[in-house]
Amino acid sequence: MSSERSTLITARPPGLVDVLDRILDKGLVIAGDIKVSLANVELLTLQIRLLVCSIDKAEQIGLNWWRYDTNLTTRAERAEAENVELRERLGELEREIKKLGAEAAVSTGREMPSRSSKLKTRRKQRR
Repeated sequence: MSSERSTLITARPPGLVDVLDRILDKGLVIAGDIKVSLANVELLTLQIRLLVCSIDKAEQIGLNWWRYDTNLTTRAERAEAENVELRERLGELEREIKKLGAEAAVSTGREMPSRSSKLKTRRKQRR
């Protein structure tokens, strides 16, 4: 009777856990195209590509985009902090350039031209 029982155990269909384990281990690819047409005029095309596998399997086949996605890594916080710091530094440099330009204009005894006067001068030069 033990041999009949072992045959029944090995012959049973795989459970959900077994199926998921196999899919994650081997991978599953689903691909398809959906086209919507009206009077032989294609209105919409959807191309669907889906890959389901474990991270280990993905790395084996050369997929690792999640390592560099700033929304998924802690590097995003560092990059955002660096961007804020660089924007502040850029603002400081722009203010310093304006200040130096104003000081240079005062030392030479002339005013800094306004943006509108610069545009008028350029238009005259083009004519």
